[in-house]
Amino acid sequence: MNSKSIWILGDLRTQQYWQNSLKVLTKALPFAQEAKASLTMILLSSPQTNKGVTDTIDVSTCMTVDVAAEESIQHGVQAVRCVEHPELSVPRTDTYAAVMSDMINENKPWLLLVCLNDFGREIAAFCAQQCQAGMIADCDELVLMDGQVVGRCPAWGGQIMADITLADGWPTALVTMQPQGVSLQANPNLIGHIEKVNLDQVIVPEGASLLKRSLESVEGRNLQDAGIVVAGGAGLGDIRGFGGVRELAAALGGEVGATRPPVMNHWVDEHCLIGQTGVCIQANLLITIGTSGAVQYTAGIMESDLIVAINRDPAAPIFQMADIGLIADAAAVLPPLIQHAKKMAMRRLADAACQLDDTDTKPRGGFGTMVRQLREARNWTPEDLARKTGQTPDFIADVETDQMSPPVGFILRMAQAMEVDPGTFLNPEEKNALQDQRAQAYYQRTQNYSYKTLTPDAENSHLRAFMVTIEPHLAHKPVAYKHEGEEFIFVMTGELEFTLGTNTYVLKTGESMHFNSDTPHKLKNPTAEITQCLVVVYTI
Repeated sequence: MNSKSIWILGDLRTQQYWQNSLKVLTKALPFAQEAKASLTMILLSSPQTNKGVTDTIDVSTCMTVDVAAEESIQHGVQAVRCVEHPELSVPRTDTYAAVMSDMINENKPWLLLVCLNDFGREIAAFCAQQCQAGMIADCDELVLMDGQVVGRCPAWGGQIMADITLADGWPTALVTMQPQGVSLQANPNLIGHIEKVNLDQVIVPEGASLLKRSLESVEGRNLQDAGIVVAGGAGLGDIRGFGGVRELAAALGGEVGATRPPVMNHWVDEHCLIGQTGVCIQANLLITIGTSGAVQYTAGIMESDLIVAINRDPAAPIFQMADIGLIADAAAVLPPLIQHAKKMAMRRLADAACQLDDTDTKPRGGFGTMVRQLREARNWTPEDLARKTGQTPDFIADVETDQMSPPVGFILRMAQAMEVDPGTFLNPEEKNALQDQRAQAYYQRTQNYSYKTLTPDAENSHLRAFMVTIEPHLAHKPVAYKHEGEEFIFVMTGELEFTLGTNTYVLKTGESMHFNSDTPHKLKNPTAEITQCLVVVYTI
């Protein structure tokens, strides 16, 4: 094969990985034209790829060889080599590297470009060792200098760009290349050659065996695919300062990102790293706080639509690419920003609840999705949210899957859990509606024969007290037995059978129960004596 041949290893594991492979191809196009080198896409697969996929893999996310081959030509390669063997059905770095090494030793391409991710890094390292080939790692751009290939790579944490070339005597070089910084433009009129190569055998390297495989968890993919990202850097000072990034991301329903220093100092997990050696994001909104704007980091944020930068240094490079810049100390800006974001989140949730159709058991407007996003952004489990709002995990599951319309009290307790004063996001009409509900509930209770009010003229008060009398062997007539707020029952005399949701309790004289009032509840006297209870009600 031509010594000026450039190969690109296509990554077919998911559509996103394949898109990154096409971006590497796009970056290589001008270099190949200047060097008068041919471009070939290498695709490794099995002739029965789908049959080799287990139930744990979502096949719809994977790329087929035929589609990838056509797209490769439309994006500028002259040739596509589709290499097939049953052993290639499972993407393994050791197996792929062994196949690629044999192909490199036989054909001696000038360069093999591999997308810069964990999978590509490992394959490139294997091939470089097995082929005794040169290697340029973490390359952002390829240029031609005096006929030699030069990779421009970030160094010293992205503060400088280093030019790296190959020593004499290396016929082939492996290059791990950053895919970001280019946009894809297909040309359906381009023509290229597609070659099918069926391997006689693939020797799977010894020493490792595949136990199982599955797609990366949703949590692991959130940052790369997130619409909103809040990223923090060294300017936040310490782990407590970085906590503000977490809070703001949670309030906005976004994901947490970071530059290298917070990761190295263990303020945040490594999967949150953004940049050339981390994740490249495509956020609709990126709020980057305390980040200087080193090339290593900015290479990973270039495809974000709107970038808001907060830094106290007016000369910070991050302001050069930010759409909105704020010169301020993060410690002073974050608290009010977080509080405002929380209020806006609860306002959106309240608006979504107002769009629900009371005649339909399935809410509209994405209310359940918003609840789930707010919960997950704060790393709360359904059990955590249930405990914080006084509900059951089943109740939370029904809300998040849009199986029920939650009461207003649920939204208000979510606000309290997020440390937001409900009064700051309710509009006047909603406040008046809640006040009317309190007055109506008070009137119904005082008009019922079994109630004696202990707080006269309290129809507009949040806190009211009643004495409830229940005749022997009778159930208490349910008056507004499910409402917003909290309730406290203390058995003064007799015995009380108390049903809360699906649970039943027997309270004797001197015993009490505190609960959220919007959980259905019933009172019954199971004895032959009169039962009297002190009931204190707090309504929102």
